[in-house]
Amino acid sequence: MSGIWQDNFSSVAKNNRPSPIREMLAVIKQPGMISFAGGMPAPEVFPVDQFYEGAHILKDQGKELLQYGTTEGYPPLKDFLAAWTAPRLGRKAGPEEMLITTGSQQALDLFAWSMIDKGDYVITEDPSYLAALTVFFNHGGSFLGVPTDRNGMQVDLLPGIIEKARSEGKKIKFIYTIVNFHNPGGSTMSVERRKKLVEISKQYNIPIFEDDPYGYVRYEGDHLPSIFSFHDQGGVIYAGSFSKILSPGTRVGWVTGPKEIIRNLTVFKQGTDLCSSTITQALVAEYCVNGHLDRHLPVIIDNYRVKRDAMEKSFEKHLTPLGVTWVKPEGGFFYWLKFPTVNTNDLFKKAIDKKVAFVPGDPFCPTAGAGIHNARLCYTFPSPEIIEEGVKRLAEAVTELAIPAVH
Repeated sequence: MSGIWQDNFSSVAKNNRPSPIREMLAVIKQPGMISFAGGMPAPEVFPVDQFYEGAHILKDQGKELLQYGTTEGYPPLKDFLAAWTAPRLGRKAGPEEMLITTGSQQALDLFAWSMIDKGDYVITEDPSYLAALTVFFNHGGSFLGVPTDRNGMQVDLLPGIIEKARSEGKKIKFIYTIVNFHNPGGSTMSVERRKKLVEISKQYNIPIFEDDPYGYVRYEGDHLPSIFSFHDQGGVIYAGSFSKILSPGTRVGWVTGPKEIIRNLTVFKQGTDLCSSTITQALVAEYCVNGHLDRHLPVIIDNYRVKRDAMEKSFEKHLTPLGVTWVKPEGGFFYWLKFPTVNTNDLFKKAIDKKVAFVPGDPFCPTAGAGIHNARLCYTFPSPEIIEEGVKRLAEAVTELAIPAVH
């Protein structure tokens, strides 16, 4: 690289962390590759016709929509979301308690701008959402990982972790959690643990970022109350997204929380992109207000449930005999597998040779080396037939790696 650039990069740029999933896209796109790697919605369930119905709004309100919009977001969309999320949040949020973002990823970035100074600590599940770890790290954050099980973050461990960290002079700024159908873990935090987490938040004066992009994609059981709904002191910020329930191409997310933190995020957004696309927000609002979102969710859920069940069946057939274990997700996009006999970084290379891709577990884990026997697999994009073939190939790779061929 030219020295004129390298010599003048910021310290953040010199030490930033790229996304392993984005970096492996070239490999995944090889001809004949079966990919369980990216968290891709199924294109066959995109509601193209229903979304297109709203295009008339460009003709009707084009002069306003083609102008700059407010940083806070398109008011009709905020009005819809305030009412639509009220049952989950326990109340209807006011306009000053919500910000529309360019995808929920931007909400994470704006929150990091608002909260993290270099050297601060963030508590996360271990494993956690890769892109959240990346953005917090790139803002100078360090991590305290909390192990998970099928009921989510093991909240009982938190007091000990917090007190030990504080005794060592570490400053903890917030707790980041994905409560429903965790990415990558697949688990859902129990109601008991949600309530306990709120009590710990209040006891130690540490706010919570509740990330819920998958919560409405539930295949069985009842929706659980949000952490936001339990916190009576305004200590939770809740983020949602249209990426998994409509389409990622809309790049529309939202975040709800107390006025003071929403105001802070809004100021940082002013300096980031001025406002999210008003045209896209208006199209999404039109789609939602016309009732299409509520009618479409069952279509998504039925499609993905079939694929989840197909992957579960394929795992039982091909991977259970090899000692591989996992948590069956009640919704969402992902399985988190444990391969006790192999390093999944090595398994990835072997699997690519067999034209099947997944994401090795290590980058998801804030604790170094914690994920070397794990892998994340997404089931929403491929068909059940392709899932079966892909899992079969993966099992072959595991077998060959665990029992090397004799020459």
